[in-house]
Amino acid sequence: MKYFIFLLCVLYTDATQYNDRPTIGVLSQETYSTQHLFPGENYTSFIAASYVKNIEASGARVVPILIGRNRSYYRELLGKINGVVFPGGATYFNQSNGYADAGQYIYEIAQELNDAGHHFPIFGTCLGFELLIILASGRGRIENRGLCYSYRSRPLSFTTDFRCSKMYAEMPDDVVNILRTQSVTVNAHQFCIFDENLRSHNLTNDWRVTSYSTDNYGVPFISSIEHRRYPFFGTQFHPETVSYEWRKTSDIPHTPDALTANRYFMDFFVKESRKNENLFPDKTEEDQHLIYNYAARFTGALGGYYEQIYVFEPREFVLNYK
Repeated sequence: MKYFIFLLCVLYTDATQYNDRPTIGVLSQETYSTQHLFPGENYTSFIAASYVKNIEASGARVVPILIGRNRSYYRELLGKINGVVFPGGATYFNQSNGYADAGQYIYEIAQELNDAGHHFPIFGTCLGFELLIILASGRGRIENRGLCYSYRSRPLSFTTDFRCSKMYAEMPDDVVNILRTQSVTVNAHQFCIFDENLRSHNLTNDWRVTSYSTDNYGVPFISSIEHRRYPFFGTQFHPETVSYEWRKTSDIPHTPDALTANRYFMDFFVKESRKNENLFPDKTEEDQHLIYNYAARFTGALGGYYEQIYVFEPREFVLNYK
C-alpha cells in the first residue's frame, strides 16, 4: 500500500521548467538584532547575506524587498520577479509598516497571482515559516503560534505521506536518509507551530505537514509544511546557515552530509521559481533592483549573529517615501 501511494505521488510530479534567469525577492526586516553593531547609523532594515548566497548558489539572483512601503510597491515588484523568500530573524509581527505588514501584502498578492494562473512561489524560513501560518490564520491580536525552546540541530521525522508533497516528492533517498537519521537541520527559535495551531484556525485542509522535529525539551513541533493549492513552502529550520554561518556558539553542523541535505531546499525553491516567467522590462531597471548595488558588511567580527548582512536606507528616507 505504501508503495502504491509513493508511485501515485511521483506520477503527479510537475517537472516543467521555463525561466533560465530567475530572480528571487528576499524580504528585509527591522534592525532590532543588528542595529547595535552600527552605532550612529540609522538604517531601517537588513537582510542576512547567508540567504543571498544560498539563493545564488542555486542559480538565481536576488532582489531585496524593503519594508515600510505601500501595497503598490510590492504589487509592482512581484510582477517582475519570480518568487519571494521570507527569511528568519528576530522581529515583531505587530509593528506597523514592518516585516509582517510587508509579508501580508506579498502573501495576498501572491495568492491573487496564483489564482489568476501565474505560478508565484514563496518560501518561509523559521520566522518566515511562522509568518506564513500566522498570515493564513488571519493575523489576529493573539498570534497563532506557541512558545517552545529549540536551539539545537535535529533530524526530521517525516509524515507518512511526505512523498506526496511537492517539496519532498523528488528528494533523493540518500538525502531523505540524512535528514531522517542525522541532526543536520538547524533550529534557533523560541516559537513553534504545533498541530493545534492548524486545527484551531481550520488550516488542516489547506496546509500539508511534511515533517516534525522536537525542541530542547522533547516537545514535537511542525518543522516543514506546504500549501496544498498555492506554491507556498516553509521550514522551521535554517537550510542557509550550514554553508554560510560560522558562529561558534551556535549548533550548526558543517559536515558534508549536512551540506548535501540542506542544499536541496533552495535548489528546490529556485526550480519552483523557474516556472514563473516574469521579467524586468529592461536590463537597466533590472540592474537597479539587484542586490549587487549593496555591499555586504562583515558583522561576525563585531559579535553579530550573522557573518555578513546587507543594510538598507536611513530612516529619514523611509519616513519621507511616498
